[in-house]
Amino acid sequence: MIDNLKKILNEDQDPKAIEKITAKLENLLMSNEEVGYIAVQKKPAVTIFPDSIVVTNKRIILCKPKNLGLSMEFIDYDWDDISGSFVKEGILGADFTFTTNSDLTHTVDYLPKNQARKLYTYAKEQLDLLKNPKVATPVVEEVKTEAPIETPVHEAEVEEVPTEEVTLYAEIMPTSNDIIRDTEVEAPISEEKGLAHLSQDELFAKLQNYKKLLDNGLILQGEYDRLKSDILKYL
Repeated sequence: MIDNLKKILNEDQDPKAIEKITAKLENLLMSNEEVGYIAVQKKPAVTIFPDSIVVTNKRIILCKPKNLGLSMEFIDYDWDDISGSFVKEGILGADFTFTTNSDLTHTVDYLPKNQARKLYTYAKEQLDLLKNPKVATPVVEEVKTEAPIETPVHEAEVEEVPTEEVTLYAEIMPTSNDIIRDTEVEAPISEEKGLAHLSQDELFAKLQNYKKLLDNGLILQGEYDRLKSDILKYL
């Protein structure tokens, strides 16, 4: 409260008046209630017992001296009960007025203009907090996680499967007895002798069989060309 009072006294308040008010407020403040600002009347004529207005983070308190300053009357209104506030400045000072939800209006006149403006600003801030309450954001502790250890990725080893050597043409070619018989490669002399006794259809089938052997890589191109030329002699 002392730090706040130092700021308040910078606005030309009477230190004695502020001291009296704060002494009486000590027993009136609720828990977690803090004085935000105190404004004191300053009438043109000498005022021994001026009225004052106190704003806290919970309410507005009107302070009116009674019985020649021996006692004081306090009237307070929670911020929930306040519907609005405004300031009217004149030549000799300013009036601070606030209204309640029950249409009551209270005015403290002859306030120094600087003090009236401070009251108005503080009241606006409190009313804005009621309309737009600040949601406390939870403090999330930063959890340090160790970076995962990257395991080296090895290229998949491809197991080399030995290929079986195809020794029989029947494992690849159709199992027709005629085709198996025709796939046997004979010596050039005996082949030519056998070709002479074959019909045109048989020769053509034999040529197709040689082509299949070439396509499957079972004979070389030169061998195929030689066999092909032998068959073409009889077609």
